[in-house]
Amino acid sequence: MSNYHIKSLEEYFQVYRKSVQNPERFWEEIAEENFMWRKRWDNVLSYDLNKPEVSWFEGAKLNITENCIDRHLYTKGDKTAIIFEPNGPSQKAVHITYNQLYERVCKFANVLKSQGIKKGDRVCIYLPMIPELAVSVLACARIGAIHSVVFAGFSATALATRINDCDCKMVLTSDGSFRGNKTIDLKGIVDEALLSCNGVDTVLVVNRINSEIEMKEGRDQWLQPLLDNAQVQCEPEIMAAEDPLFILYTSGSTGKPKGMVHSTAGYMVYTGYTFKNVFQYREDDIYWCTADIGWITGHSYIVYGPLANGATTVMFEGVPNYPDWGRFWEIVEKHKINQFYTAPTAIRALAKENLDFVEKYDLSSLKILGTVGEPINEEAWHWYNDNIGNKQSPIVDTWWQTETGGIMISPIPFSTPTIPTYATLPLPGIQPALMDENGEELTGNQVSGRLCIKFPWPAMARTIWGNHARYKETYFSAYPNRYFTGDGAMRNSTGYYRITGRVDDVIIVSGHNLGTAPIEDAINEHPAVAESAIVGFPHEIKGSALYGFVILKETGESRSHDNLRKEINQIITEHIGPIAKLDKIQFTNGLPKTRSGKIMRRILRKIAGKDTSNLGDTSTLLNPEVVEDIMRNVL
Repeated sequence: MSNYHIKSLEEYFQVYRKSVQNPERFWEEIAEENFMWRKRWDNVLSYDLNKPEVSWFEGAKLNITENCIDRHLYTKGDKTAIIFEPNGPSQKAVHITYNQLYERVCKFANVLKSQGIKKGDRVCIYLPMIPELAVSVLACARIGAIHSVVFAGFSATALATRINDCDCKMVLTSDGSFRGNKTIDLKGIVDEALLSCNGVDTVLVVNRINSEIEMKEGRDQWLQPLLDNAQVQCEPEIMAAEDPLFILYTSGSTGKPKGMVHSTAGYMVYTGYTFKNVFQYREDDIYWCTADIGWITGHSYIVYGPLANGATTVMFEGVPNYPDWGRFWEIVEKHKINQFYTAPTAIRALAKENLDFVEKYDLSSLKILGTVGEPINEEAWHWYNDNIGNKQSPIVDTWWQTETGGIMISPIPFSTPTIPTYATLPLPGIQPALMDENGEELTGNQVSGRLCIKFPWPAMARTIWGNHARYKETYFSAYPNRYFTGDGAMRNSTGYYRITGRVDDVIIVSGHNLGTAPIEDAINEHPAVAESAIVGFPHEIKGSALYGFVILKETGESRSHDNLRKEINQIITEHIGPIAKLDKIQFTNGLPKTRSGKIMRRILRKIAGKDTSNLGDTSTLLNPEVVEDIMRNVL
């Protein structure tokens, strides 16, 4: 069906027009002709963005794992579904066929059921990038349990917050994980987290690194013996279209993380459709997304999108620089990767290293390159295009969010002409709008504003777990009847979109969204700290790094400032995880504040980025003299 696989710019415009003129009909055709349903829907879409309530394919019944696994067994049961590439290159890659995946998912699903997990229960998954992570996600979906994957780099405090927020009954983890030449004690982190979680009955543990760990009687069990005894068949739970599939937490600019709830049918249809088009996937291609399944990118474009299309998807346990900076390219050569999807942070880090790390590998299998997590800067784009794609492989600079469920704005390779730093055009069914400060839509081209979406799409998050009021407030209150993305964007003379960055207090560091409030809360727990403010500043590898302005309670604090900096970063690591550590910490006697007590972060951002030529009007500040003092001591 042509709608499902766009092959030219002309076709894109035809399909896009159709998708905007009659969205219900457009998505109905895609859902009908490309997916398997136990019962057809009664109504394609009903919505009210003021409430906000959205439901797609109402009345339909399905199970997403039948679409990702079962339906492929007859035609491609022996095809590789997942290639697992372990941390160390000396370990052998594991190829899991669709038949084997079916068996593993069914067994895992039966284990979950034997431990009392049923439809609607929440299961927290805190695992490294090993096959059990993908299998456990699918096993939950098989029986209608709601999975909540937590990235296995988060601290015990961050893990506990997420477990408690959605009231998980079970945690899946491993004894530990390999990360380059280090091992991480994941089970120890889980044990610490569970000291403050009362609702968890069971912890199932994968043996990954063969370490000595403590097993708590009555709660902890090794997974493998349970799998060995499990049945190979597990009937899928028949789900309603709008039943929740998973909860995934994303940093908020205020307070605790937000548990975004994604539903079953709309998410499946949208991730399947966008995967096929953005990566132009063909039957025998080998596709690799380097993300972790702990993030939305891994959910949508390692697991659900590729498997819904019967693709071969690669899972990589390791890091780009172990044993050396050629590791990514060695994997590309070894598995003859056709589509490669990674983050600008990784590209910038790789671009700093000697080109020998690239040139010794054969990258001729690559057809399409992708980037995700933040806009890619021009220098990194050219390095990627010249050295990895050999100017032959189009780069898809994809813009989307945890909340959107799938890619929203992106080139379609071999169809959309690309321009460095531009995400280009909205995918079919996506209706972006740029808004000004007064809530008016900016029409025409050559304009900049706040990026909103004015019509529902199937994969949008339906709510924040347990807090619909916060969902409405965060995404639908700034501009009535529109989803506000929190990003600024510009539209150029040809209608291409370029994302200009966050407009709220969320900073994207190495592709991870970090809310400033939770980091500041952690710093302020240090006994020597009176107050703090965090801003982002440009960083050549991470894109943005974190700069902390910290006021101490005693100006003559006797401990050395270097020790205090270490202690502050240690607290951040314990509360959030090492990804949120500050690159720079400046101690100051005051922060620029408005008369109502609001910290003027705009000024701090300019100072941290050494861009002090135009700080704007500081006369309205309560304490304008503080600005001079901060500028004098900037790091």
